[in-house]
Amino acid sequence: MAHLLVVDDEQSICWGLSRLGRQMGCTVAVAACAEDAFVMAQDKAPDAVVLDVRLPGMDGLTALDRFREEFAQVPVIVITAYGELATAVRAVRNGAFDYLTKPFDLKVAERAIERALKAPKPGGQSLPPATLTQGEPLIGSSPPMQEVFKKIALVAPSEACVHLRGESGTGKELVARAIHRFSRRSEGPFVAVNAASLTPSLAESELFGHARGAFTGAAQPHKGLLERAHGGTIFFDEVADIPPDLQVKLLRVLEHGEILPVGADRPVQSDFRVISATHQNLAQRVVEDSFRHDLYYRLITFEIELPPLRERGDDVFVLAERFLDMLSAQSDIPRPTLSEEVRTELKNRPWYGNVRELRNAVEHAMILARGGHILSEHLPPSASSTTDSDAVGKEALVALIRRWADIELQLPDRAGDLYERLLKLVEPPLLKAAMEQCHGQCAAAARELGLHRTTLRKKLDDLNIDGR
Repeated sequence: MAHLLVVDDEQSICWGLSRLGRQMGCTVAVAACAEDAFVMAQDKAPDAVVLDVRLPGMDGLTALDRFREEFAQVPVIVITAYGELATAVRAVRNGAFDYLTKPFDLKVAERAIERALKAPKPGGQSLPPATLTQGEPLIGSSPPMQEVFKKIALVAPSEACVHLRGESGTGKELVARAIHRFSRRSEGPFVAVNAASLTPSLAESELFGHARGAFTGAAQPHKGLLERAHGGTIFFDEVADIPPDLQVKLLRVLEHGEILPVGADRPVQSDFRVISATHQNLAQRVVEDSFRHDLYYRLITFEIELPPLRERGDDVFVLAERFLDMLSAQSDIPRPTLSEEVRTELKNRPWYGNVRELRNAVEHAMILARGGHILSEHLPPSASSTTDSDAVGKEALVALIRRWADIELQLPDRAGDLYERLLKLVEPPLLKAAMEQCHGQCAAAARELGLHRTTLRKKLDDLNIDGR
């Protein structure tokens, strides 16, 4: 019969876990402090330990270190009501089997205990030391963020490719930097690449580098971003926008660790970890055949979904206070305080632009408040639900037009009618949308488009689009 040791100073937690342990067929011992727990463990060695971080006397993380020294084969599940990224990382780094945040569902605890009792005995491999006292930009005590912290702590020591999914402004690059900072590659470079900004004509050279004389103007060899990431981490933001022809070459690099610079006759070795991110549905892009399925499965080894700010509860106050501290330290403006009416407003706003929108709102209000109380009137208008998606749509449209133009301009025997061909592409769907929105009324559609009715009717006739 397995023996479970519960170490927590909250009687309700001890009662619940004791009852759960007995239902699972375990014998259970309970200690209110770490010192008593070690005495009990000496009398009867546990098969698993559930250990709280905040304890009277010796704290839980210090006790975790001692458990690893004296009972190295015993899995320890750390629980806490004060979760933060550094705590999660230190717990996992120091050998915690799992990390739970109060309040937790007993079903979650049951699954964790089951896994701990069935787990193979841990080996002696340890991670290199890491500094956990750095200023941590990822903050939040809400359950969704605690889950993010836990996943960062679990995946950081591995070499797995990580994909980050979330709305714009949720902090995907901050998560990527946190994974790098707490990984074995923390001493190596962190190279961030925004795939949406890569132009087709220069993307290959930017990523893979080029040899001297590879093309006109290549007077010196150029080391690409993939080679610069050697020994560290490369972060592909907006990975869904990587041009299709480069997806094939990137897949080969990820599989073989070899980079062939443009114009070079021999490959260059580069060892790096890949973290990718996008606000788009990458699986849907695969279905649409605009993203390679083999590259998709290469990147999605471990996925972390970042919650939108509107689902993070009181984190909005913690973040707002943090931004006030940061901004006041960077300027000569005295630090203002949040009035109760503003706290209510912050909690009720939908924050479609997420943390980025919150930071901008706090800075806007801080400028107007001039060191006093921040009132509701100091906040900018709330972004509508379409604002962020509109911005994304405009950026996507601009990127598509630029990509189309770059490709067309590289074709031989160009006819010199690029502008006319673009109009023929974009005018029909625009006019059809306007006519459908205005129920076929030509005069109303002309007003929406900013055209004279006669001009619109002529265009509709030329394009064979119905209009009244």
